[in-house]
Amino acid sequence: MSSLEQPLSEKEFDELDNFLLSERSPEDSMTMDHLHGYLTAIAIGPEPIMPAEWLSRVWGPDGKDAPKFKNPKEEERIVNLIMRFMNEVLVTFEVAPKEFEPLFVEHEVDGQTLIDAEAWCWGFWEGMELRPGSWDEIWDSEVGDLMRPIYLLGADEIEEDELPLVEDPVKAHKLGQELEANLPAIYKFWVPRRKAPVATIKREEPKVGRNDDCPCGSGKKYKKCHGAES
Repeated sequence: MSSLEQPLSEKEFDELDNFLLSERSPEDSMTMDHLHGYLTAIAIGPEPIMPAEWLSRVWGPDGKDAPKFKNPKEEERIVNLIMRFMNEVLVTFEVAPKEFEPLFVEHEVDGQTLIDAEAWCWGFWEGMELRPGSWDEIWDSEVGDLMRPIYLLGADEIEEDELPLVEDPVKAHKLGQELEANLPAIYKFWVPRRKAPVATIKREEPKVGRNDDCPCGSGKKYKKCHGAES
């Protein structure tokens, strides 16, 4: 098992959590539950998104802020922890999607322990907004209702008559439970539709013209030397 495939230990989880909450992280950095929702949307959505695009937004919605790392070694360490956190999400859905557990926070309300899925859903919503149009298919499908808890808890704006569903802690708790139950089916919806990443082949050497001197150093024209073999 490579280092990226190892799930975070409790100590490593706390290390990443503490860094995200520290003063060296930008003020708008994601918290762990927010980050987990964000990574989940990227992991199960309609098309692959490379870390080069999504990683910068962990530190703020516009992707322009950056943490104040002590040194390159610390930066490498924190990025490695985030990538392993992402890999946990990917592997769980691939191997056992019904066992996936969203990272919701818990709070006490009138003696009851309730889940608060709002920040997780904010993260999921931000993950969807990386490719907004590509999510339309599920909203318009026969399973569109599976997305409703994510919309109610994560969207920037909801209808006024929907506010009681999220402002009441017990109702919001139930939405979080619904969401957890719906995630395997949302994942399943995208599996056959998921687009493969487009590979770009980069030519390492400059292209040699057929009338140029052959790069092998023979002194002959390329077309009369190695070009004749192609």
